[in-house]
Amino acid sequence: MKRRRPPRAAPIGEPQDVQFEAAAFGGDAVGHLADGRVVFAPRLLPGEHASVRVVDDRKDFARAELAQLHVAAAGRTEPPCPYFTGGCGGCSWQHADYPLQLQIKRDVVVEQLRRIGRFAEADNLVRPPIGMVDPWHYRNQARFTVGRRFGELCFTLKSTHRLLRIDHCWIVHPAINATLEVLQGKLAGVERHIHQVGIRVGANTGQVIVDPALPEVPEVESGQTYLEEELLGTRFRLHPSSFFQVNTRREQRPLPDELPRALLPIPEDGLSMAELLALVVLDRVDPRRDHLVVDAYSGVGTFALLMAPLVREVAGIEEARTAVQDAQHNGGHMPNVRFVAGKTEDVLGTLAFSRRPDAVVLDPARVGCHPAVLDTLLGEALRPPKLVYVSCDPATLARDLRILVDGGYVLQDVQPLDMFPQTHHIECVATLTL
Repeated sequence: MKRRRPPRAAPIGEPQDVQFEAAAFGGDAVGHLADGRVVFAPRLLPGEHASVRVVDDRKDFARAELAQLHVAAAGRTEPPCPYFTGGCGGCSWQHADYPLQLQIKRDVVVEQLRRIGRFAEADNLVRPPIGMVDPWHYRNQARFTVGRRFGELCFTLKSTHRLLRIDHCWIVHPAINATLEVLQGKLAGVERHIHQVGIRVGANTGQVIVDPALPEVPEVESGQTYLEEELLGTRFRLHPSSFFQVNTRREQRPLPDELPRALLPIPEDGLSMAELLALVVLDRVDPRRDHLVVDAYSGVGTFALLMAPLVREVAGIEEARTAVQDAQHNGGHMPNVRFVAGKTEDVLGTLAFSRRPDAVVLDPARVGCHPAVLDTLLGEALRPPKLVYVSCDPATLARDLRILVDGGYVLQDVQPLDMFPQTHHIECVATLTL
């Protein structure tokens, strides 16, 4: 008896019908071609039926672009930004209404925990995401590539290095758009080569950095050494190269159901997503007056300094030199906080405490924790009773959580926070206990 061959997919570039069933972490919808291969396509949504053209044909999967939409998802909406429709790579989900975006992001976290982390109970572990009230014009920094020919400030088209002139971005803070309006077109004919221009705003202080210095455009103040931003009553100095959360614009809102208490006073003009993230971390640490806490990958000291009034001692570990300088400046008035310069994998096991720390906060870059960090946490010399893991990449989070759980920790829950509306990115706070 002959085996039946799967149907052949249509030739590359020829439209073929696909039912899209899910969303991928990178911001594409996921379906299957006639031959059974997975196909990824941007600007589509789970539940939609469409004709697509394959543009990248691989052995095990394909990438496609929308040719014609036949059945739209209930949550599809008209994107307000013309650059999104034109292929800008900055946003992924403007064509989904905001409740659907939050559902997609939760589904992605659940899928990554189930597939990569092998957590069969992932759907029970992941809480409903905490989102924004108004999910637009929130981002406090942007970096524009300067076109060599016309000196225009540009983003790039999705999955390419081709430049797209931007005159107004729907997700950056209004102060950035105001600066962009003045700068746009003013760098044509500049004799020196300027590759990129960064604009950063303190949403709660009104301060702005334009980097590098642009003496050719005197109407815009530029070349500032640092700016200050405020979170939950604490001021943070930030050099241009120092990492800081991008969503600091405050909104009037109640505490979300997923955050039962605020351990610090709430500002009168509302709460930003960065402040909600900090409050979630504090709540999960559950700090006590006699606690010793380590803030690994501490940056400019955000979590460490907000936690300091609530505990006995905090030690921060940070590799980036300017961030350590900022953290030491920011915490100079707090005698119970210290910052150690170095890689977390080199420093974590050498910190001197009078006893075992009560909690460790982890906030690594997208690559996740270095294996040596996980080994140190699981070793008998450290092994804190609680870990609070902050991650902007659910895939590496799932990988590291599996290692920690296999090493004896219990994953209590994962709280997603939508720090980056309209994009595919999602922040998560995972809580583990012994």
